[in-house]
Amino acid sequence: MTTIRLPLEIEQKLASLSEIQNKSKTEIIKDALEEFFYQQSNEKDSYELGREYFGKFGSGDGSLSTTYKAKLKEKIRAKYNTH
Repeated sequence: MTTIRLPLEIEQKLASLSEIQNKSKTEIIKDALEEFFYQQSNEKDSYELGREYFGKFGSGDGSLSTTYKAKLKEKIRAKYNTH
């Protein structure tokens, strides 16, 4: 069993909702927690949310994140060697 203390404003809202829905406060709290747990278990992380977009417009070269400095130097050298 768990006991919680609620701020007066939330306690009043809970009591009002209990009357309107003709449910006990306990039922309303249980339902709210079940919904919260469901949402948490189905929440996707940032990788999952963007997975379909990763690499969508990429070059196909999987080494760019590790070789970008060498590629940048190469382009700079090429620019100055043509003049």
